[in-house]
Amino acid sequence: MTGTKLELSSCALVVHDVDEALHFYRDVLGFEARDNVGPEGMRRVSVGPPSQPDMRILLEAPGTDPCVPPTDRQAIEQLVATGLLSRLVFTTDDCDATFHRIEAAGVEVMQEPINQPDGARDCAFLDPSGNILRFTQPTYAAPVPGGTGPARCE
Repeated sequence: MTGTKLELSSCALVVHDVDEALHFYRDVLGFEARDNVGPEGMRRVSVGPPSQPDMRILLEAPGTDPCVPPTDRQAIEQLVATGLLSRLVFTTDDCDATFHRIEAAGVEVMQEPINQPDGARDCAFLDPSGNILRFTQPTYAAPVPGGTGPARCE
């Protein structure tokens, strides 16, 4: 596909409570609220980092799509709660500073900063709905043979 430009403009993230998620992404991570549409129960809010004005993360409850049957909605809610349904990966220029700032806000830590075998340094948190958020600092130095490896599941 030479000559064809593709850019991600938005992605959807299932959350238990749109207002709680908005508070987290806006007030803890520093994202901008971009759109807030729909009636109660069908409401969707989008947020995004100020440095990426054309990128939107759509925060929506499992019941936002009226075509999703109640049993599927319940299954989605359970998957979100385990952190197995969604994950977002952000880049940062200082993994440790990002970690300490987010940790100080009382966010649940999934992984403290570690050096990865590819030379990146990353950490991870869970948002209020259980979605995994990884923060990666690209190559901080020469790759470490063996590194400390990726986070292990417990």
